[in-house]
Amino acid sequence: MKRLLACCSHVTIGDMKKRQAAKKSKSESSSARPKQNGAKRRKETSTPAKTSIAKAAPATVAEYLAHVPEPARSALNQFRAAIRSVVPAETTEVISYKIPAFKYKKVLVWYAAFAHHCSLFPTAAIIEQFKDELKGYTSAKGTIQFPLDKAMPLELIKKIVQARVESAG
Repeated sequence: MKRLLACCSHVTIGDMKKRQAAKKSKSESSSARPKQNGAKRRKETSTPAKTSIAKAAPATVAEYLAHVPEPARSALNQFRAAIRSVVPAETTEVISYKIPAFKYKKVLVWYAAFAHHCSLFPTAAIIEQFKDELKGYTSAKGTIQFPLDKAMPLELIKKIVQARVESAG
């Protein structure tokens, strides 16, 4: 027993982790090779990690808008102006969930551009409150879609945001 301890006393935890990683790497690389005897390799069903293929999140609203093509950029700028006109003066613009948002103590609303519409995300309770006025628009539990080929209903957006500001306290 003494001999075993003396032999292994120079092995650190870091060495053990390296050995485990090497074993794991070796077993993964051997399983990635096609099997012998002409057997086909099974098709992998997992998708690549999103971080390797996804775009980096914009750091600022200006950076987000710089990547938005027209006519969506103009529509978003109209959204921004309408929202700014009703939120408290201390409200800041932030990126949250990779899209622009207005934050006053907590996020009030998010907004984003898509291929054929711009969306406003004012929370489900606010959408429910305005369901009658939103009948001409596609909406879901947390989002309202405004088509790019129609004029933005800025007064309605202001009313929705004002209601959200009031509900946020």
